[in-house]
Amino acid sequence: MQVDLSGKVVLVTGAAHRVGRAIAVELARQGADILVHYHSAGDELARDAVREIKSSGVAAHSVRADLAQPTEIEALFVALRERFGRLDIVVNNAAVFQARELLEVSQADWDLTMAVNLRAPFLVTQHAARLMAQNALPGGVIINICDAGANGPWQQYPHHGISKSALWMLTQVSALSLGPAIRVNAIAPGPVMKTAGRDISDEDWARVGQRSVLQKTGSPEDVARAVAYLCREDYITGTLLQVNAGEHLR
Repeated sequence: MQVDLSGKVVLVTGAAHRVGRAIAVELARQGADILVHYHSAGDELARDAVREIKSSGVAAHSVRADLAQPTEIEALFVALRERFGRLDIVVNNAAVFQARELLEVSQADWDLTMAVNLRAPFLVTQHAARLMAQNALPGGVIINICDAGANGPWQQYPHHGISKSALWMLTQVSALSLGPAIRVNAIAPGPVMKTAGRDISDEDWARVGQRSVLQKTGSPEDVARAVAYLCREDYITGTLLQVNAGEHLR
């Protein structure tokens, strides 16, 4: 059965820009109220995201929090309860993405990546599940955004890949532990947006797409529609949805 998202309260982490923003905008278009979490994107981008979301006629609010700090995750949920009083859907999208060779990964690199990419979704899941348990009717949803790191070794991003592989395991454990009241799924996007801070030409970007079965790159909106699908379809839990043009088959 398809779930109507109208009036649902959604927390999207890392929602001020890039893929997170596309997810928040898509869910708003389907009638959900959105809490925009942000950190490094900055206040101006967060305000702009809130304005765009509100243009769909829904409620939106932004909260800044450093997800590497457990106390700030707690404060994020305090703000959520004060603003909306409930929670129906969480999208764990925020992540750090560092390119390193294995022997170049410092302890600080490792600690930051694991704190943001893995510990934060774990803590958010705990907070969210407890808040969702207070809803009059069951039906909570948690979606974790993984990437190619969930599919196999990634030489140029070793600690990132390990964090995303572990996030996929967290997804499965959470689905098993929190069902039937809460469904938990993950999405593994392929190349849907150029990496921030990297100057890559259109020609090189097109060559990236040639690695996939469908031989093309995607867009943040592809991921956003996949998130909306997993929010609506109430017979799916514990799955990893590949949104990568078949890149994982290579």
